[in-house]
Amino acid sequence: MSADELEALLLVQEHDTARDRLRHRRASLPERVELEARSTELRALETQAREIRGRRDAVLADERRLDDEARTLGARADEADAKLYSGTVSSPRELQAMQADVEMLRRQRSDLEDQELEVMEEREALDAQLATLEGDSAVTAAEAERLRAGIADAEGEIDEELAKEDTARAQQAAAVPATLLADYERRRAQNRGAGAARLVGTSCTACHLSIPSTEAERIRRDAGAVVAYCDNCGAILVP
Repeated sequence: MSADELEALLLVQEHDTARDRLRHRRASLPERVELEARSTELRALETQAREIRGRRDAVLADERRLDDEARTLGARADEADAKLYSGTVSSPRELQAMQADVEMLRRQRSDLEDQELEVMEEREALDAQLATLEGDSAVTAAEAERLRAGIADAEGEIDEELAKEDTARAQQAAAVPATLLADYERRRAQNRGAGAARLVGTSCTACHLSIPSTEAERIRRDAGAVVAYCDNCGAILVP
């Protein structure tokens, strides 16, 4: 073991810390939170649109049914009216009955047309609501797509930085003995990031706690001849 190898290990730690920061930055891009909010909003809009579309379709079916029935009654009234004035019927009583039928059919058609108008107004109101929701959905979807594009760009930039850190880390790791590197990796996993740290005075820069001054002096005196560890966090100490 040498002081140079410990210095190389400290550089490995620096690159690992930088890589951790980049990965955290990648995972916690603020656009991700915004995208989730837009996605939630879009799902809510789509749910509302489906509900209104179902109601609109049911009302539209009623509107068409009423229109068909009104047209049928109208055709029957016209047919009866034509027969009434065709001259083929001469009996006053029969003519009076036919006249009453025509009037009844036209009243029924008028009632159906009034119902159809009410249903049409309801359907138009639902169409307006649906158009508003579809417009809002289009705006929200466009915003979500913009956020996805922004996330992809940011991820690309971070991935480039990560690739550079990976390369630099590999170069420094090549100068560290395999056993020391394995020890560092194990301690780094246990400490959730800090496997090696500089000893400044009597303080470990990983946990920022102090070790006994006599221990700090011994580590500096050995100057890498023996691998030393922080009594508090267990990180490899580099004097």
